[in-house]
Amino acid sequence: MHDSIRTSHPEAEITMLRFDEVGVLPEPGDNVAISSRRLPAGTVIDFAGTPVTLPHTVLEGHRFVASPIATGEPLLSWNTPFARALRDLDIGDYVCTPTSLAAVSARGVEGLPAEPSAENEPLDPYELDESALNFGRQVTSVEQPGTFLGYPREQGPAGTRNHVVLMATSSRSSGFVTELARRFDGAEGFDGVVPVAHTEGGEDGTPNNLHFLLATLAGFALNPNVGAVLIVDTEGELVSGQAIKDFMAEHGYPEIRVPHAYFTRSAGFEADLTAAGRLVEPWLPVVAAQERQEVPLADLWIGLQCGGSDAFSGVSANPLAGAVGREVIRHGGIAVLAETDELIGAEGYVLKNVRDLPTAKRFLRTVQSFKERVGWHGHTAEGNPSGGNVYRGLYNIVLKSVGAARKLDRDVRLDHVIDYAERMPGHGFVFMDSPGNDLESVAGQVASGCNLIFFTTGNGSITNFPFVPTIKFVTTSARYELLQAEMDVDAGRYLTGTPMDDLTAETLDLTVRVASGEPTAGERAGHSQVSIWRNWRQTAPRKNISITPNGRQTRSLTDLPPEDRDAPLPGTPLTIAGYAGSPVGGAVGASAPAAPASAAASGAVLPGSSSALRLLRVDDRLVPEPVGLILPTSLCSGQIALRLAGQGELEGWAGEAVTRMVALPHTEGCGSSGGASEETFARTMLGYLLHPNTRMALLLEHGCEKTHNDYFRSRLVEAGADPSRFGWASIQADGGIDAVTTRVRDWFSSFDLPAPEEVTGTLGALTVALEARGQLTPETAEAMARVGREIVAAGGSAVLSSRGALLANETFRYAAFGSPAAVEPTIAHGQRFTANGWHVMRMPGTDWMETVTGFGAGGVQQVLAHVAGGTLSAQRFVPVVEFSTDPETVVQYGDDLDAVASGNAQEQAAVALETLAAVASRQQIPKAVASGNVGFQITRGLLGTSM
Repeated sequence: MHDSIRTSHPEAEITMLRFDEVGVLPEPGDNVAISSRRLPAGTVIDFAGTPVTLPHTVLEGHRFVASPIATGEPLLSWNTPFARALRDLDIGDYVCTPTSLAAVSARGVEGLPAEPSAENEPLDPYELDESALNFGRQVTSVEQPGTFLGYPREQGPAGTRNHVVLMATSSRSSGFVTELARRFDGAEGFDGVVPVAHTEGGEDGTPNNLHFLLATLAGFALNPNVGAVLIVDTEGELVSGQAIKDFMAEHGYPEIRVPHAYFTRSAGFEADLTAAGRLVEPWLPVVAAQERQEVPLADLWIGLQCGGSDAFSGVSANPLAGAVGREVIRHGGIAVLAETDELIGAEGYVLKNVRDLPTAKRFLRTVQSFKERVGWHGHTAEGNPSGGNVYRGLYNIVLKSVGAARKLDRDVRLDHVIDYAERMPGHGFVFMDSPGNDLESVAGQVASGCNLIFFTTGNGSITNFPFVPTIKFVTTSARYELLQAEMDVDAGRYLTGTPMDDLTAETLDLTVRVASGEPTAGERAGHSQVSIWRNWRQTAPRKNISITPNGRQTRSLTDLPPEDRDAPLPGTPLTIAGYAGSPVGGAVGASAPAAPASAAASGAVLPGSSSALRLLRVDDRLVPEPVGLILPTSLCSGQIALRLAGQGELEGWAGEAVTRMVALPHTEGCGSSGGASEETFARTMLGYLLHPNTRMALLLEHGCEKTHNDYFRSRLVEAGADPSRFGWASIQADGGIDAVTTRVRDWFSSFDLPAPEEVTGTLGALTVALEARGQLTPETAEAMARVGREIVAAGGSAVLSSRGALLANETFRYAAFGSPAAVEPTIAHGQRFTANGWHVMRMPGTDWMETVTGFGAGGVQQVLAHVAGGTLSAQRFVPVVEFSTDPETVVQYGDDLDAVASGNAQEQAAVALETLAAVASRQQIPKAVASGNVGFQITRGLLGTSM
């Protein structure tokens, strides 16, 4: 029974709570406790008969002092030091580090202290004491191994699901497999046709993650949940079907025994879809005819994951997942732990029981290698905890790691250590190298053969994988009740008295049912995504970055060269010498710069090209189209944003105020490094929120990411924008997918904006990016220059890529700028310029989708691309207009072209400008957009890396 007492606190009467009602000690001997609920300042707690008034607010999951701690002494959870006291701390004092206090303050929490009470414990390298290692036995096998109903395969374990998988070898085919899978929606008799669309392998040159990428794709094709697989590539790319076959042969992979084929795109998008569909259709009855059979639980290979973790992850959900994993191992199965950087600081716990010394050493080498790779990019593991982690009580990497390691049950031995996506070497407990990025880590586990995922979460992560079911464990009962439709297991019952053994038995039973075909919450919700360990740019330490022995960076971001940190540039347009009377922007005056003899042109590029466009007046500007934007703040809310945009357009949530609804799913905002890459990401996101075509915009957070809604509110204020102009929604905080759908619908429907007025405009109202892919003749190079000159002359802007073929072409530079001399970038990647004219955007790479995404963030409204030897995917927000003058391309890919041009430079430019005008006037829809061949991807720059 609670006691009511009088205190000097402003509230007249305060209820005194027993410590065991509000405090959780992970282990006896800890000197700080985890608060099981939000405790306002002034709350009185009975500590062993002594009432203590809390001086400050303590959020749920945050820690408060349970026994006095002197200045400089360690704060202990799980008997592990994670911080040191900055002053003498009394019982009831709120534990906060500089990082955690800043994170909570940013969320507008009241009742906080003015100064932190502790600082993070230095993350010193782990030193192996070989004499202290315990080479114990694995847990005892059960006398009567269990079974489940699965799909037997000719090699490897049985499948828990039976899918037809359409797999892109690189990002270049991601739009294709997505659209192809959509055309098989509703296929019956098996678990469905799903795409594997991802962001990797699409750049020119050899990526540093090539081995991981090929291993992942090979592993996907062999996963036991795959009943048939189509592997799709494009002509001439490095990451191809043949490259996968060669990799599998070189590394001793078994043959693919299920129905499969390799398909190379070689014609128009629609023609290729038809041809690929003919390959897939005969497989459907074959896969549908397969039936579940009783198979041993030894065929259950479980990937252990956590995401959106909180302070209770290491108390309830992770130990429960570990206990069920232990039982699966006792039946002969496999449990796979991953997320290397989330075990830094917990090495001793992981190695408490290990198979042998080589296994222990390989584990430590794996950790060290990960730390080195992160260090090459100027980061440390201390940057791993996301904003959501910190807000929910995981102050630093030590707390996060020690809690994450509880997915390895105390009684279980570490048997094997493998690389990312490596095939399983044997049964038992396996550790796989991977980043802490949940989706990238899951992809590696699936490639290694896992046919079921255990995903523990504190905040309520909702992500799923396309062809492997995910069972979600949530840490607290309150969060389970909030997100019951998205979660499977309420691990919070342990905190309220349910014995762990009872929860383990219940969850093992659920696991067998799911393995036998019972849908998970995520499968019922019907959304999933794939993200493979993203490429990293650096392969050695950077000159301007120094990492001390304890892993701390000693050079600041501003010490790096501007191109490395992608720092903003002045944003003023190029000054074009030789343009008579032209301003700094390079607008063409009465005379144009002298052109090469082959060009023989001056004056207007296209007679009548400045004639009227049919634009739309929105507020104070003319635009080709007003867009309703749903912008996910991180990778985990991307698929829901995409679903909501589609539903919003179909149901007309915004009425006639916008011409279409768009969502921009991406892979960033969580599970990646901060610093320069985060600045580029934030700049890109703001670019779309403030884009001239954006009439209405809502930000959709997952809820546990580093770049949450409050983060972007602050960024908008810094940019001089009013956050109240935008909508805000949270999948987790609003109560799940159904609830957030209602919130988003209500926000868009709450406005009564008039339909935009169609008015006369010119090319001068547009910002157009110019791009060329494939062979470029001198005439076409000059034609593209003429197009840019015409736009700039009318008062608009033409934007080029610093790594593009046009800027590298001497003929183009001469025709555009009057000189073959090289030009420097005027804007950084995704940066908006300050004045119209010619601009060059600094690009960190050559990936097409990252390039066009940077263009869009900079304010580009259309992209004009000359293509030869193939066509390009469209971007979800910015229309891409493709034309060609190459006869072979016209014959092979003509159905995908928006225009075909021929003749001299002036004639080619006329066709290009006419097509631009038709698209801007909404009289023509670019072919790639109409066909569904679209994408969106944000770069990580030169210093971004997965964490």
